[in-house]
Amino acid sequence: MNKLAIKKENISKERLDNLGISNAQFLSAASKRALEWPDVGNEWFVEFEPLKPLLGDLAYEEGVCRRDPSAIIKENGMYYVWYSKSIGPTQGFAGDIENDKVFPWDRCDIWYATSKDGWTWKEEGIAVKRGDSGSFDDRSVFTVEIMQHDGKYYLSYQTVKSPYTVRVKNQVGLAWSDSPNGPWHKLPEPILSPADNGVWSGEEDNRFKVEKKGDFDSHKVHDPCILPYKGKFYLYYKGEQMGEQITFGGRQIRHGVAIADNPLGPYEKSVYNPISNSGHEICVWPYNDGIASLITTDGPEKNTIQWSPDGINFEIVSSIQNAPHAIGLNRTVSTNDSPVEILKWGLTHIYNNDDYQSIQRFSAYNKTSHTAIGEKAI
Repeated sequence: MNKLAIKKENISKERLDNLGISNAQFLSAASKRALEWPDVGNEWFVEFEPLKPLLGDLAYEEGVCRRDPSAIIKENGMYYVWYSKSIGPTQGFAGDIENDKVFPWDRCDIWYATSKDGWTWKEEGIAVKRGDSGSFDDRSVFTVEIMQHDGKYYLSYQTVKSPYTVRVKNQVGLAWSDSPNGPWHKLPEPILSPADNGVWSGEEDNRFKVEKKGDFDSHKVHDPCILPYKGKFYLYYKGEQMGEQITFGGRQIRHGVAIADNPLGPYEKSVYNPISNSGHEICVWPYNDGIASLITTDGPEKNTIQWSPDGINFEIVSSIQNAPHAIGLNRTVSTNDSPVEILKWGLTHIYNNDDYQSIQRFSAYNKTSHTAIGEKAI
């Protein structure tokens, strides 16, 4: 008998018919995996439409880099978004590190803009500046996310301390305000830092040379997003490991979560970290008493939507393509009725060229059937 054969009586006829399997006595590895797929229907499946440029102050501007939009909130009839903004070209690590920009997100401050319709935006100014010389955030503050809770507003963001070397360790900072227009009060210390258990090899400024890689977030903690969840505050983040490698799905990137009783912390990393084996920018939202996560760009499970009943243990519920980068979700919509309602429109960024990025609008729709012209969907 074929070594992949299983007992036919363990599989329903309806399941076999749905998957197009004629003979359950002989199953390929692909058919076996298909029989283990979760029965979640198609309510999680979305298709993304072409991006569209914004109008007003957030239209592309040569010489200016605007990227990594936060989630969108709405106050007094106005949409609000926060984002990273820097000026001038990127030189990489080959230039003058003390004076040039290493990356597009280097030498950033956090700015914000408002809009009546989500298309035409007015840039309002700086929300959070880089810190004073010698502080943990003196080089750049970027990749910001907004949380609104109990009448207060919280911005979490990445930070870099000078000099911006290859082995520099990124952290996460936090600022709060009584109004989306500020003023913003920065906490004096980071709320999250990389694990301190990796060991570099040698003195060369090379992030791939290690004696010990350490935890999944031993080099950097990126892309913070705080969600109120079950009476606590879940800080989701991207981890980069010292000695990062390429997997069969791309870069070795994983997500983690740190939990606090208060929005201002202290935040304690979950003992279950990492909570993903793939992904890049954090994109999470509440649904059905759990948390959904869009996993993109890197790793064996990239291009999937995953859902967790407890905010920690995630399973794949949808496979998607062409997801935008660095999604800023539209948190003005309800997530109670549909798991992907929040993906109908929001903001993202594109690379206009090697040096400059701009913020654009994405849209998506829940696709549940496939028909030709003249056909009727059941």
